[in-house]
Amino acid sequence: MSTNDFDSQSLRIVITLLGKRLETSACEALLVAGMGAVRYRDAYGLTVSEGEAWVFDYGVLVGWNLAEADRQRLCAELVGEIEEATKQPLLEDYSYRIEPGASFKVHHDFLVLPNDGQLTRLALSHAFAQSVKLGFFENRAQEVIQENAYIVEQLSNSGKVALSRKGLAKLRGKLFETTNDITLNFNLLDTPEFFWDYPELEAYYLGLVKYLDLRPRIEIIDKKLETIHGLLDMLAQEQYHKHSAFLEWVIIILIAADIVVYFF
Repeated sequence: MSTNDFDSQSLRIVITLLGKRLETSACEALLVAGMGAVRYRDAYGLTVSEGEAWVFDYGVLVGWNLAEADRQRLCAELVGEIEEATKQPLLEDYSYRIEPGASFKVHHDFLVLPNDGQLTRLALSHAFAQSVKLGFFENRAQEVIQENAYIVEQLSNSGKVALSRKGLAKLRGKLFETTNDITLNFNLLDTPEFFWDYPELEAYYLGLVKYLDLRPRIEIIDKKLETIHGLLDMLAQEQYHKHSAFLEWVIIILIAADIVVYFF
C-alpha cells in the first residue's frame, strides 16, 4: 500500500478536555433527551453527522471521524453544563483506519482497528479520555512544583525559609487539593466499570493504556507530589518545634517572674 493510499483511508480522532466534570442532570437532558445520546455507565455516545462522539462524566469529549465544525459546536453546547470549564481546551489528535480481520495495532499515534464496532471505539475512548485528563493533572502538578521550587532554593542557600505558619498551611492545602483531585475524584488507576459488562473489549483498552504510558505517568506524578508533601511536612514539623520551644521559654520566664515576685 502506498503512503497516499494509507493517508486517504485514515480517519481522525480528537480528544478534548472540557473541564472538571459534567453537571450530570443538565447533561442528561441535553445529550439524551436533546441529542439522542445513549448512556454507557460513565459515558454518553452520540452520532454527529458522519462522525461519533463520546462524552465522559469527568469532562472529556472523544470524537471519531468528527468534523471540526461539529466538534466545536458540540463543545460550545456542553460548556455551560461543565463544572469549572477550561478556558482553553486541552486537545490530543490521533488517526485510525479500519482493517477487518487485522490485529489491533497502534504506532506513531496511528491505530489499526480490526472492526468498525461502536463499542470497540468506546473501549479505546476510555483510554484516550483518561490520557487527556491525566495530562491536565500533570500540568497542575507541574504548576505546584514550580510554585514551590523557591523553598528548596532558599533552604539550600540560607538553611531556612521565610514562610509563615499561615503561608505554609495554604501551600499544604493547595497540595492536598491537587492530590485529592488525582487520587479521589478521578482514580486513573481503576479499569473503567464499562469492562465489567464487556470484558471481551478490555484487551483493546489495555493495549492503548500501555501505548499511552498511563500507569508510569501516574507513578511519576505520585512521586513528585510525595516529594513536595515530604518537604512541606518537614517544614511544618520544624515550625511546630519552634513554636513549642517558644512556649516553653514563655512558661519558664513566667515561672521565674513569679518566683521573683514571691521572694521580693
